[in-house]
Amino acid sequence: MSSINTFARHAAVLAAASGLVLTSGMAANAAPAPAQRDSAPAAKVDVKSLVSAPVNADSSVKISFDRPAVATVAAPVIEKPVAAAPAPAPAPAAAPAAAPAAAPKATIKVQSAPAEPAAAPAAGGRNAIMLSAAYSQVGITQDCTAMVEKALGAAGKPVGDIGPRAFLGLGTVVASPKPGDMVVQSGHVGIYAGNGQVVSGGMNGSNQTMVHPLSWLTATGGVTFVRA
Repeated sequence: MSSINTFARHAAVLAAASGLVLTSGMAANAAPAPAQRDSAPAAKVDVKSLVSAPVNADSSVKISFDRPAVATVAAPVIEKPVAAAPAPAPAPAAAPAAAPAAAPKATIKVQSAPAEPAAAPAAGGRNAIMLSAAYSQVGITQDCTAMVEKALGAAGKPVGDIGPRAFLGLGTVVASPKPGDMVVQSGHVGIYAGNGQVVSGGMNGSNQTMVHPLSWLTATGGVTFVRA
């Protein structure tokens, strides 16, 4: 009885290995094997493909199933190029230094002979009339007293033929002369024209009436100014 059960178990294992499907109602006791189904087994088990080739190794060989360590290198990081700073604008070119100015050429001024100075304005009133009368006689040949006597007569103060020093009593002595005042000196008389000039008759040894510097008189002695 036990041999039959053993056979049944072996048959079930072989059937399972070969892909056969057995009915679950197999009797515990020996019974005929169930009939095989009409359909073919679903698939054949390829046992050979599951068995790898035998591996032979010497007893001193050590087989390790540890995975070898793989060293990894990080991928290089590509940095973005840094934008170059804009080049500074070129400094403006310095203006060329001005050429040194040429030394000024020496100029020679030719001065003409001093012209006869214009008459200064008269003191007004009688002085203006006397100066105008004196200028009107320039160039006439006469002595000094005749020229002044005519000037006084034109200003409304006629006098006779007198000597130079007599004119001191025909007016007021002044310290600061004005044009038209009389210039009295021992032996001479004239009319002050201003600007250091005098109108006199009896000059140059030929009794000419002319305009001349006051210094011609002061060089020979002092003078007195009289306002008529």
